[in-house]
Amino acid sequence: MDAFRYVENELCCEDLPLKELAEEFGTPLYVYSRNQILQNFRAVAAPLAGLDHGVCYALKANSNPALLKMLAQEGSGADVVSGGELQLALNAGFAPEKITFAGVGKRDDEIEFALTAGVFSINAESSQELQAISRIAYRLGKTARVTLRINPDIDAQSHPYITTGLRQNKFGIPADEALTVFKYAVSLPHISTIGVHTHIGSQITKVEPFVEAATFLVGLTKTLREAGFPVSHIDLGGGFGVQYLNALSREGLPQEPDNTPTPPLSSYIEGILPVLRESGCSVWIEPGRSIVANAGALITKVLYTKENGAKKFVVVDAGMNDLLRPSLYHAYHQIVPLSIHTYEFEKVDVVGPICETGDFLARERTIPKAKRDDYLAVMTAGAYGFSLSSNYNARLRPAEILVNGEKIRIVRDRQKFEDLMK
Repeated sequence: MDAFRYVENELCCEDLPLKELAEEFGTPLYVYSRNQILQNFRAVAAPLAGLDHGVCYALKANSNPALLKMLAQEGSGADVVSGGELQLALNAGFAPEKITFAGVGKRDDEIEFALTAGVFSINAESSQELQAISRIAYRLGKTARVTLRINPDIDAQSHPYITTGLRQNKFGIPADEALTVFKYAVSLPHISTIGVHTHIGSQITKVEPFVEAATFLVGLTKTLREAGFPVSHIDLGGGFGVQYLNALSREGLPQEPDNTPTPPLSSYIEGILPVLRESGCSVWIEPGRSIVANAGALITKVLYTKENGAKKFVVVDAGMNDLLRPSLYHAYHQIVPLSIHTYEFEKVDVVGPICETGDFLARERTIPKAKRDDYLAVMTAGAYGFSLSSNYNARLRPAEILVNGEKIRIVRDRQKFEDLMK
């Protein structure tokens, strides 16, 4: 199923024309497809059915409470990286024994919260963190289940801001120190060191880095067992890439050259499964973007078009406060009209209302010719869209809508001016 598609010349989410939603609920507006989210989750979970496994949705991608509740009911676990995300996960109904707590900078109160809640494991990233976990667990009279996050120095071939598995990155324990730190962890009181974890990055569009990471972890597990440590758990992290270029293909839409198309989600799982089966361990993965990205779009309205002699600008009512990725990473999102009324294209900068030159959704982008009051959809915006939004320039955060067939649900109200005063 492709949740977003044109029916005649109108862009729909499942069975609903997006223009109707824009006119009823206003813009900017995030729209999500319930069935696409569930389809994506099942595409990850189904191939793992014959393996002792866990699929933990990474809340950082999109932590809307309604989406979290839906995934918890589907049987997903949760990957959290803060006390706030842990609270959201528990409120949404994720079982504590299906929650992993990751992150390079956990505060003492967050570690205490995780231990009190009874999460499945804390992914520890340094010897000092292990000391803190041991101390807090001792004070609480608990035993902390811990996995060690190991940095394998593998190039994820992704954007440098979201590559996390290289030696120069801040994450994890260097691979050449893994055995030493594992021995130290085992020696600490009130800690049960159950396994190893790695996460090499995000938006990885090749299967090979994951196969390399899985091979590394399986080899490390073998080394640890030979040293006498009963390792029973592997956590491969997440980072499966999604299709941003040409998310929609149709007559009347310009298409970008794409020499390296993103593999289907199933290819990632099929690539790593043969390696992971050799470990004899319980295997957990932590997908986020791949579950929600293509299930969401940001709807925006054209306020003005203008030219300065050198460029043409399409000024819209969504800005970097609503979708930061283009400004932060120079990330690409396809931008398409809700109603195709012309086959005439033009090269423009699609810019927002924020008082920053860096406030743009696209630069030097060829799109169908747009005019004032047209509606546009910024595609593949379900991940790291609302979760990175802000009130910069005292702008109100947008509403979020969940579509299920012909039914809709407001899953977050648009902010009001009085909300800024709280």
